[in-house]
Amino acid sequence: MPLATLHQRLFVKVALVAPVLACLFPCCLLAGQEPVAAEPHLLHTVTLTEMFTFLFLMLGPIKILGPFVQLTRNADDAFRKRLAIRAFLFSCAALVFAAFVGERSMRKYHVSVPVLAIAAGIILFLVALQTVMHQFDSSVPAHREYDPSMRLAVSPLAFPTIVTPYGVAAVIVFMTLTPDFVTRAEIFGALLLLMLLNLLAMLYARPVLKYAGMPLQLLGTVLGIIQVALGLQIIVAGLRGLSLWSPR
Repeated sequence: MPLATLHQRLFVKVALVAPVLACLFPCCLLAGQEPVAAEPHLLHTVTLTEMFTFLFLMLGPIKILGPFVQLTRNADDAFRKRLAIRAFLFSCAALVFAAFVGERSMRKYHVSVPVLAIAAGIILFLVALQTVMHQFDSSVPAHREYDPSMRLAVSPLAFPTIVTPYGVAAVIVFMTLTPDFVTRAEIFGALLLLMLLNLLAMLYARPVLKYAGMPLQLLGTVLGIIQVALGLQIIVAGLRGLSLWSPR
């Protein structure tokens, strides 16, 4: 497997272990609650720091380094900069679209938050499991060459590399559970900060990979197991919430 491709599959797991575990439990509880709770004391309060850490794992910049280097292998610095900026803009637009349309669709079609949490957990689990199993894949596929094109900013860069499917699900869950304007503004602020970090990661992807590629690869192997467990725990929390959830 090409080194850049291996980094692509491993960097998605790279986050601090303690913050991930800290945000896991409250976010899983949050995923099992009713969007508009009749009993406010049943809602679990998730701090902005916990929410940001959870979104960082799903939408953060570490996972972008390998794919961006591979996509721009045959490009010059000016093209890489334009591609990074365009992917940043497309990613921001995609998240805004997913947040509003996803939330309205959940309410329109009466999709419960636990069901969405289960779907997100399954996707996250499968992606993490695939990454872990690739460590035992002895085949080495040929390098895939990409012609420099701005179309790469939309796919595969903006989606699904930057805006991951399970990251979209997490955003929809948070937006559904926070009807007040102030909290929603905080969510959009956290997402904007993440997208700016993603932009910086793309602009400096080559030097980061050059000096920190191997440590991140080794750490990613270990944290891949944690992400598999994270996906399973979200599924379990969703199943528990589904047994308690009742439509309005």
